[in-house]
Amino acid sequence: MASIVLKNVTKRFGSVAAVDKLDLEIEDGSFTTLLGPSGCGKTTTLRMIAGLETPSNEGEIWIGDRCVYSASNGDYIPPAQRKLGLVFQSYALWPHLTVFDNIAFGLQIGKQAKAEIVRKVGHIAEILYIGDLLQRFPNELSGGQQQRVAIARVLVMEPAVLLLDEPLSNLDSKLRMDMRAELKRLHAETKSTIIYVTHDQLEALTMSTKVAVMNLGKLQQYEDPMSVYHFPANTFTADFIGNPKINFFQGVVTPARELPGKGVVVTAGELTVRIDDATMPPAAGHNPLPVKVGVRSEDFVVSASPGEGLVQGSVYSILPAGSQWYLKIRIGGEIVTATVYHDPELDIDDPVWVGVKPERVKCFDQSGELVCRV
Repeated sequence: MASIVLKNVTKRFGSVAAVDKLDLEIEDGSFTTLLGPSGCGKTTTLRMIAGLETPSNEGEIWIGDRCVYSASNGDYIPPAQRKLGLVFQSYALWPHLTVFDNIAFGLQIGKQAKAEIVRKVGHIAEILYIGDLLQRFPNELSGGQQQRVAIARVLVMEPAVLLLDEPLSNLDSKLRMDMRAELKRLHAETKSTIIYVTHDQLEALTMSTKVAVMNLGKLQQYEDPMSVYHFPANTFTADFIGNPKINFFQGVVTPARELPGKGVVVTAGELTVRIDDATMPPAAGHNPLPVKVGVRSEDFVVSASPGEGLVQGSVYSILPAGSQWYLKIRIGGEIVTATVYHDPELDIDDPVWVGVKPERVKCFDQSGELVCRV
């Protein structure tokens, strides 16, 4: 196991900076996900850590206490000497070898003793619940089983860091859910340092200890999953993470009058919310601050009757989804998406009253950065 540190790392392809002056410190034993849309630089970052791509003569990369790349000192350690395990989107199993021989391949190349190979393969197969599959061939396995074999083949070599590049994208939704649980359990049992690349926000939120959100080669936010979800650093992160997508409004933040210096009032269209635990951004002082207000669908309060702090709207559409209902609600000139967890017993065009949970309101300044964090 080892920590990973990237210092001012850049990778250019022609005039395009796929990764732009990236600073990132991945803790030993963590499960860190590089998350972002296609082309954001996450796979390029992973490949630079692995040594499959070389930075564009900028920055340093450290694995544990070893500098594996330094532009200033000319240091470079090739991939085979970095003690990393890499699992790609494709399983790349040898079709003519049994599961046992696929897993044992690296150990056999390293000329380890037969008894030691049997012990190590048996141990890792037991952890991944494939012990009864060792004499089968890859074409006799399901997609999820093949994925576990591919991971076992890497883990049996006892790498310092496990790198996973969208390994679940070829699986159906049920298998993906099962494999997320397996990977999270595997991390808990092995205490390995895992770096996981995905564009799937659900994978990032459910498995990671920390999430590095990237866009256009730059790091947008690097925190634990729930902080990234509830306190997105900017409008890109807020918009990228969450399903349904976050609702945005143009609004204004003003200081609360009752207790000077404490509390703010957020006004967005017909919605007005007081946040007692927030303070005005220092740059704004006591002046009203134009903001972009973000509210996640589950953070609305929806009622079929009037109530304090609620504004009237009308049902635009109702989308039942099993355990929850998605309501499209027209409020003034806006249509917002709200999630409720019981049958609202409403029809299209019915009146409905809507409020917002104050502690969940997110305000972003004109540059898109989060302000008024509670």
